[in-house]
Amino acid sequence: MVKSLKDCAKEWLDTLVVAISVAMAFRAYFYEPFNIPTGSMQPTLYGNHYQPCEEKGAMQTSPLKWINWLATGRDYKEFLAPFAGSVWLAERIDGRYSLFMVSGKRRSDEISIPTDALPYLNLGPESRGRTVVPVPRAGGFRVLHYFNADGTLGPEVHVLKNTLLFSGYDTTGDFIFVNRWKWNFRLPARSDVMVFSTTGIKGLMQGTHYIKRVVGLPGEKVEIKPGKVFINDVEMGPLKPMMGKRGERTPEPNPGANGHGGYAMNAPVEIGELEYFTCGDNSDNSLDSRYWGAVPEAKVTGNAACVFWPIVNPRWGMIK
Repeated sequence: MVKSLKDCAKEWLDTLVVAISVAMAFRAYFYEPFNIPTGSMQPTLYGNHYQPCEEKGAMQTSPLKWINWLATGRDYKEFLAPFAGSVWLAERIDGRYSLFMVSGKRRSDEISIPTDALPYLNLGPESRGRTVVPVPRAGGFRVLHYFNADGTLGPEVHVLKNTLLFSGYDTTGDFIFVNRWKWNFRLPARSDVMVFSTTGIKGLMQGTHYIKRVVGLPGEKVEIKPGKVFINDVEMGPLKPMMGKRGERTPEPNPGANGHGGYAMNAPVEIGELEYFTCGDNSDNSLDSRYWGAVPEAKVTGNAACVFWPIVNPRWGMIK
């Protein structure tokens, strides 16, 4: 018996619905993909980050660029200032800024850049030897300003037309699988890598997820001094400030300040019965529980299990 086109289409649709349902159930109850947004877990895990590149290579021309991106997660980008003006940034939740130019009522097209690319922007000869800072504005925008030697805020950075403002690789952060079922059988343990929702946690960018390592468990007292961690007044070992691949600091989009100029805490913290104290492995440059408190158990998504992409990646495999 020959099936009609309508019957074949219905069978394919039924199969597709079942496949999508199975995939959604698998994601909801077993393993969920997650992209590392920032450098707070370096060198264990890398977020979206910048890699310098002086010129566009052969691997960044079509179709080779897509093969290169699939293997390495690297995408070469350039931004040439279309007109003279100020440099503006728009904050994102994925460890990147949207970069664009503004002059009066004119606004250029945007390009996304990793947050750690800011020190590498080419702002022209006027900026050489001068400190530049992104100053917050309303609406989540930031504008680059010079910072004077006497500690006062200087004028906006002005860039000339046709300045090659940005060039280099925008490299995607590690993609991992989050194990959603493991902690149904045992509680999170110290040193586990935890993914959790920021929604409802005061002081964090809402509507996204963070990834940190568990340092303190429910009911414990945690104190962090320079280079040391104390649990219930017992020294547990060092908390070293791990740095990025090239040695630069890699702060998250909204780094806090604890008054110590490092990774110490102002005072010991008592953790609630249903809370976890978490820190980033890049501990001198991580916005974590030292600034906004413990993670409520209800916000926990799961345990970071393994890195599965990019394929060409020294961190590929199980997360330790």
